[in-house]
Amino acid sequence: MADLTVTPIVALDLPSMASALDIVRILGDRCTFYKIGSELFTAEGPVMIHALRKAGREAFLDLKFHDIPQTVGAAVTSAARLGVRLVTVHASGGRTMLEAAASAAATSATAGGDRCKVLAVSVLTSLDAAALGEAWGRLDLDVGTEVLRLAGLARDAGLDGLVCSALEAQVVRQEFGSDLELLVPGIRLAGDPAHDQSRVATPSAAAVAGATYIVVGRAVTGAADPREAMSRVRAELQDSRRSGI
Repeated sequence: MADLTVTPIVALDLPSMASALDIVRILGDRCTFYKIGSELFTAEGPVMIHALRKAGREAFLDLKFHDIPQTVGAAVTSAARLGVRLVTVHASGGRTMLEAAASAAATSATAGGDRCKVLAVSVLTSLDAAALGEAWGRLDLDVGTEVLRLAGLARDAGLDGLVCSALEAQVVRQEFGSDLELLVPGIRLAGDPAHDQSRVATPSAAAVAGATYIVVGRAVTGAADPREAMSRVRAELQDSRRSGI
């Protein structure tokens, strides 16, 4: 498959290793990077990571760590030992927690320089301004402003990147340039329902916004033909690259 400027990651938000590996088998060389989140990791544990690595695929462990600094640092170390390429922590966990995660990732580097990268989750794509304001007790809250603030905190703490929607990615990219890799979840193909997400985008819109990675889930795993759906994702990204985006 042709190389892409933006790396697509398929979310294995599925209940079992059998169902997850079935998707990996179906997609074949159309996808080499997969996200393992809370549902699948709780059901199967580290064995799911080992299975992906054995299949020659990269793993993104999306558990959004949010705890005391020592615990989060230890969790990042454990993830790195599993061979995970990306891991997430909540930016709202605070500077000391983020620094502990960054330090743990830095010490995980192999002799070849490879290491687990840490991305800070800014604002979940399931939240809009009203829901975020209710949770944080601020009625006048602006999601974009909060994402930028958390992006600065993540950068200053030494993290590798930020998780944000495509709606905020362009502003974050303009503000921080190449300092942060940007992972954009909530990706939908044209005509797909938003499901439980509030801030969604197409693959091409995420590419235009400056994404480094995109995460696509049900648009592929729930499609009648997952291979065809993944081909559409890759085609959009390839078109974006040809357009000089």
